Amino acid sequence: MRPSEDMLLEVEDLSTCFMTRKGAVPSVHHVSFSLAKGETLAIVGESGCGKSVTSLSIMRLVPHPGQIVGGRILFHGQDLLQLSEQEMRKIRGNRISMIFQEPMTSLNPVLTIGDQISEVFRLHRKLDKRSALERSEQMLEMVGIPNPKKVARSYPHELSGGMRQRVMIAIALACEPELLIADEPTTALDVTIQAQILELMNRLIKEKGTGMIMITHDLGVVAEIADRVIVMYAGEIVEEAPVRDIFANPGHPYTIGLLRSLPGWEEDRYELYSIPGTVPNLLEKPPGCVFHPRCPWATDECRALRQEMQQIGKAHAARCMKAKEIKEGRHVDGKYEAILDS
Repeated sequence: MRPSEDMLLEVEDLSTCFMTRKGAVPSVHHVSFSLAKGETLAIVGESGCGKSVTSLSIMRLVPHPGQIVGGRILFHGQDLLQLSEQEMRKIRGNRISMIFQEPMTSLNPVLTIGDQISEVFRLHRKLDKRSALERSEQMLEMVGIPNPKKVARSYPHELSGGMRQRVMIAIALACEPELLIADEPTTALDVTIQAQILELMNRLIKEKGTGMIMITHDLGVVAEIADRVIVMYAGEIVEEAPVRDIFANPGHPYTIGLLRSLPGWEEDRYELYSIPGTVPNLLEKPPGCVFHPRCPWATDECRALRQEMQQIGKAHAARCMKAKEIKEGRHVDGKYEAILDS
């Protein structure tokens, strides 16, 4: 555990619900984790597991009818949930930035790229229009965009997907934030562009000492960039560990299912593995362990008792009564190491 002064973000018992006619849908349920300065934390899981809602909760941008119903979000020890909206606006885009999943819907189609980056400098750094535009062009150059002056005069639809994503990174890093949240930043990009974007983000973050939360369903991205990993299922954290432990010695059946779904993970399998069943309706969560309907090792005890996080190693915990047995039954294989060392 790092000293508290090194902690950038501490999320404690966070719960976020969406109010519907049928009841409150618990999209994020009693989630707790921390992030140190300069650390990269990946949050992974299937669609609908609560990872994006967690990131929006930190930014206090949960869309209606969602609302944060419990917990604390401490940024440098200050609870963001106790701040006024005006105080929160001074932090968003300045000390905490977010790269959203789809740049085409995040960028304003009627404003030039230069105007959109300039807005950040004018709002948070109080620069005049000319100075803000100059800084915008410098940011475009920093994220590897050729001919930044021309691109600054362009509109979003005139750029490729990879270029738009670089623009989003430029906007997010414009004020050198202490915390960067990246929600599926490489979705819909081809493999070559994805690798370039990841390399760019990794380099810029290491240079600035920025803490990052990476939201993704892509375990290949996790192996490439993360220091620690949180696995979420049905709004809950089911496993948390350093990235090597997640790949080499997972302790939760759901994590194992995600890893087995990776192409090439099991050399003798000719079809991609898929976890049987579907994610439960959050309004009608099963009793006991929320994963038990899909778990190959579920027992009557799993079906009856709610599972708590079990400590199964240094900085490694899993929400499963069999976690220690599962972890000890897994062995590091050369191919697992190859993924991490590539």
